[in-house]
Amino acid sequence: MGDAQGFLKHTKRELPTRRPVPLRLMDWKEVYEENFSHETLQRQASRCMDCGIPFCHNGCPLGNLIPEWNDLVYKGAWKESFERLHATNNFPEFTGRLCPAPCESSCVLGINQDPVTIKQVEVEIIENGFDEGWVTPVYPTRLTGKKIAVVGSGPAGLAAAQQLTRAGHTVTVFERDDRIGGLLRYGIPEFKMEKRFIDRRLAQMEAEGTVFKTGVNVGVDITAEQLREQFDSIVLAGGATIARDLPIPGRDLDGIHQAMEFLPLANRVQLGDAITDDEGLPPINARGKKVVIIGGGDTGADCLGTSHRQGAASVHQFEIMPRPPEERAASTPWPTYPLMYRVSSAHEEGGERVFSVNTERFVGADGKVTGLQAHEVQMVNGRFEKVEGTDFTLEADLVLLAMGFVGPQKNGLLEDLGVGYDQRGNVKRDNAWQTTVPGVFVAGDMGRGQSLIVWAIAEGRAAAAAVDKYLEGDSALPSPITPTMVAQR
Repeated sequence: MGDAQGFLKHTKRELPTRRPVPLRLMDWKEVYEENFSHETLQRQASRCMDCGIPFCHNGCPLGNLIPEWNDLVYKGAWKESFERLHATNNFPEFTGRLCPAPCESSCVLGINQDPVTIKQVEVEIIENGFDEGWVTPVYPTRLTGKKIAVVGSGPAGLAAAQQLTRAGHTVTVFERDDRIGGLLRYGIPEFKMEKRFIDRRLAQMEAEGTVFKTGVNVGVDITAEQLREQFDSIVLAGGATIARDLPIPGRDLDGIHQAMEFLPLANRVQLGDAITDDEGLPPINARGKKVVIIGGGDTGADCLGTSHRQGAASVHQFEIMPRPPEERAASTPWPTYPLMYRVSSAHEEGGERVFSVNTERFVGADGKVTGLQAHEVQMVNGRFEKVEGTDFTLEADLVLLAMGFVGPQKNGLLEDLGVGYDQRGNVKRDNAWQTTVPGVFVAGDMGRGQSLIVWAIAEGRAAAAAVDKYLEGDSALPSPITPTMVAQR
């Protein structure tokens, strides 16, 4: 490393300042101040140790060359750091904003100090690259004449498409929504990632030759048979889109919605779609309402921040699990991703987090939800049991279900293709990312189950290499992981 004693000189972990809560609740822009200097970043990059075995590599599914680009940033070699970053990650501007950074949990410095600000270094490298004009189209040296269909335009589909286009194949990405991006576009609120960051990357991909077709529901607008006839290979990257429901009494009352009914509408308003009422709000909104979010994960936090910006009267976020410890739990020792209490930007903005609680039934009047009945729970022999005497009723006019996703949509394309499924109901694949149907491959949440953006990009890159090898007999595309590695991790 350029400064082998950097971690001793600079023990403080520095990150960009979040804008004051009252100010950021007035808009939908990202929550951070734009004043993180190169000098501060270089100081933080110098904290990367000459640790011998970089466990951060193991923590990152992409195999990002973290110590290398930390060292290059410290030395001011920005162009070289940009090239090293792009060598393993197609979209560092996405992961640098949205990934929970398992690499930082694996940082050797994190054993007894705050870990290196890997994620911040990553996003600053790519933003500097865009500012300097280094993000340009990468063209193939030859065209193969082979045609590939990528179904789904989330991070897995986009990564697979870009890699295969650069390998010389003719790639068409099909998206049933009206815009490209999948959950990046409609599931992630603007305050976490502004959609202009997606658009500028899509411009690069289009210049490279990737074809995007929106508003096409594959399996309906184009049949599985037609897809097989028109393309030499297919990559399934449609994600795990079936949301986990809560089938309890009162579920049919108006005012109870899945998070992915609520969040996309808020994003569409920011994108300028004409779906608003006289107050500029979408059909499902939190203005003046008592909101209860069931689910304590990232999607629940996204609903929380969105509800704040829409002017909710109150917000409660329920989580059935107990409150995590303030420090790393003994059950998740270094270098694993730690179970611990985290406060997102949305949690800073207000609302009440309620742990160890289970919702028993929804109550309502005139067909609309007015509240819910719940009770506390405790874990006994691996099962949740009710804590007697803890029943309570909470008023609510808007309930948002943010309990994750259970798998891919099977009816339509998947059934028509005839792919097999694993024990969890995800699309089954072999160690070369191929489904039970020859020439049909799968990447991302559709084959893995609900997971992280960094895994989606890694799987998209790996599946692209497998498709290239299937069509050409060999491939020079990098493959960071295999399905066997995925199962082990």
